[in-house]
Order: sequence, then C-alpha cells, then structure tokens
Amino acid sequence: MANAKPRNVQTLIKQDRDLRFRSLETDPFESMMQRFDDAARRLNLEPGLYKVLRAPEKQLIVSIPIMRDSGEIEVFTGIRVQHNTSRGPGKGGLRFDLGVTLEEVNALAAWMTWKCAVVNLPFGGAKGGVICDPHALSAAELEKITRRYTSAIIDMLGPDSDVPAPDVNTNERVMAWIMDTYSMHKRHTVTAVVTGKPVEMGGSLGRREATGRGCLVTTKCALRHRKMKVKGATVAIQGFGNVGSTTARLMQQEGMKVIAVSDKSGGIHSQKGLDIEHCVEWVKEHRFLEGYPGAVQVTNEELLTLPCDVLVPAALENVITSKNADLVRAKIICEGANGPTTARADAILDRNGIYVIPDILANAGGVTVSYFEWVQDRGGYFWDEHTVNERLRIIMEKAFEEVAAMSEKHDVSMRIGAYMLAIERVAAVHRLRGMYA
Repeated sequence: MANAKPRNVQTLIKQDRDLRFRSLETDPFESMMQRFDDAARRLNLEPGLYKVLRAPEKQLIVSIPIMRDSGEIEVFTGIRVQHNTSRGPGKGGLRFDLGVTLEEVNALAAWMTWKCAVVNLPFGGAKGGVICDPHALSAAELEKITRRYTSAIIDMLGPDSDVPAPDVNTNERVMAWIMDTYSMHKRHTVTAVVTGKPVEMGGSLGRREATGRGCLVTTKCALRHRKMKVKGATVAIQGFGNVGSTTARLMQQEGMKVIAVSDKSGGIHSQKGLDIEHCVEWVKEHRFLEGYPGAVQVTNEELLTLPCDVLVPAALENVITSKNADLVRAKIICEGANGPTTARADAILDRNGIYVIPDILANAGGVTVSYFEWVQDRGGYFWDEHTVNERLRIIMEKAFEEVAAMSEKHDVSMRIGAYMLAIERVAAVHRLRGMYA
C-alpha cells in the first residue's frame, strides 16, 4: 500500500455517488450533497477539506420524557446537529414534527452552514428537531417538551456556541421557553441564546417578515438581472404560512401581480390578480384558503405548473422533482422553502432556461435578521424597523450580486454558484485556522 496513489476529491465523489443516486429525489441530505459535490469538484477542493466539510461536527440524540396532562408518561426523541462552526456559533431552527429524522436535520444543518456563508454572516450551521405531533399536544405539554429538550442539549447551546431559532411548528413562545430554561440554568438572563423571540424579550423588529422580505429583494434582483419589469410581474406562490403570505403581500405592494397562492387545502388562481390582504383575512377566519370566493380552485401540484414570471415554492421540500420539472412554466423560481427542488430536477430546469434563486440565497433573510437580533442582544442596543429592513436589503442585494458573479465566472447555475461561494468561504477559514490535533 505504500505505493498507492492518494485519492483526490473527484475519486471520493465518484465512490459516494453510486451509493447515493437512488435517494436524490427523497433524501434531503443526499440531494444537498449532490450540489456540494458539484461545487467542490469545480473548486478543486482539497480531499481533506472535502471530508471535513461534508461531515457534521456533532450529532446529539436525546430522550425527552414528560408527564402528559392525562398523567401518562411519554418519551419523545430530540435531535440537535452542528454541521460546521468554523466561522462562528451554530445557527439553525428547531422544528416539532412527526417527520423529523436525523438525516433531515443533518441536511438542514448543512444548508444553514452554506446559507450563513452565502450572506457572509459570522455563523456556522446547526439544526434541531423533536419527533412529535404538536397539534396533538396541549400548550403545557409543548412547554414541558421544550424545556426538557433544552436542558438535555444545554451543553451545546450558548450565544458563542449554538443559537436556535423558530422553524416548522415552533414560534416566539417556544423560543421564550428555551431562553428562560437556559437562563435559569445559567443563573442570569441570556437573551442572545435564541433568536426569533418576542420583541419584549430582546427580539428584533422586522424578524417575522424577514424571510419573505429576503425573497422579495432577491426576486427584484433576479427580475432586473433578466431585464424583466418588476411592476406587473406575475407571481404564483405555493405555501401561505408566514413566508408565503409575507412574500405575497410584499410583492403585491411592489406592484407585482400575485395570480395564485396555496396552502394545505389546495390553491386559488386568478389571472387578474388576487387581493392578498383579503386572502390573509379569509385564512384568519376560515383557517385555510379552501372556499375562497372569486377565484379558480387549483391543486398544489397544478400551481407549480401555472404560466407566470415568478414561482415561489414556500412550503415543503422536494416539490419540484424530475417528474414535474419539465412542466414548470415560470421564468424565475425563488425558493422560499428549504430544498423545494431536488438535485435531479436542477438539470431539467437549467435545460429549460428557468432562472433559479436557490434556497440558500433566496430565504436567507430570516437568518440575516436573526443575526441582527443576536447582535442587538449582545450589544444591548436595539434598532428601529426601518434600519433592520434597510440593512437586510443591503446584505441580500450584495449576496445576490456575489452569487451571480460566481455563476457567470464559472458558467454554472445560480445554485452551484451559491454553493461555490459558500464552500470557498468556509474552506478559507479552515485553511487559516489549521487542524487542531
């Protein structure tokens, strides 16, 4: 073996690819790694750094026993992953969902590493989840789960090590419970341990709208880049939660015409344009868009194939796949959700000339304002909402320009350009820091 040639990064990638090919449409981690591999190959990343950057630094699985309101003891499972913290504390949301898996959390933690690097924040990537059905739990039971989970992973948490935020089925209240639990253990109030908190507890103005506002900013950049008009541009949005509804409202305020939106119940479509404020009021009263008057009912699948200037998948992962990518008729896709497009669908969209603003850029507004919140908490000085929004715009526009420049320089898609930019930034820090052994 002494004469064996050292393996290069291309060899390592090829060995992994055959094993992973079948799962590219279903496994979010493998889908993410396909993009990572492509970017790493184009950067000619050193084999050692390739190994370091593809592996999560720390994975913790904990049991969460609680007493239900009925008096029954039940044990839930919690996960926290830190993918890479070379650039700063781990940053990433916490989700409560029956579909949480270690593979999913690994993928989302890695996405956070690249997302923070794309917008050049001093954070690394982390993510967490608890396997549960929050809709079947009372507020008291959710609080017990949150506090026990926090205490179980408390050695990972801290303003300088790992800073959670809201994600699927978690919110400001859950962040307040995490902050309080952590603070009680530390014997003093530590506001900077989480972001997405209530403003009264050190949360930032503009945080709730930040992800949607980031989608707006990057979409406007893309429209200008493609020499298309912002005013009058037609938009279809899958998902009408916080991100989808905020994006729809802000885009309409900018003069865009939102022709379709959808939620779990299905979608509504009007070529004349929807009144988004009225849609929001309808959902507040009826919970879902189903039954909304004066619009044509469409399925979530049909919404993705409507002819429009901009398509915003802002709901679930893996909704644009190799099976339906050829049917997409949008000119621009702005990925409001994490991982809405599979790796195998990328090539089809590229071939059809569809301009994709990738998730690690498009929806980075949320983590950017989370960074602002963390900075404000640590400084004890808080900004007005105009300042927050203006600083968000500056960061998102600069990130878009840097990704577009990388894309054009290497003649690759915006997604691979974003990954190349992010990987190079993280790799540069590893080269400077060296290897502790």
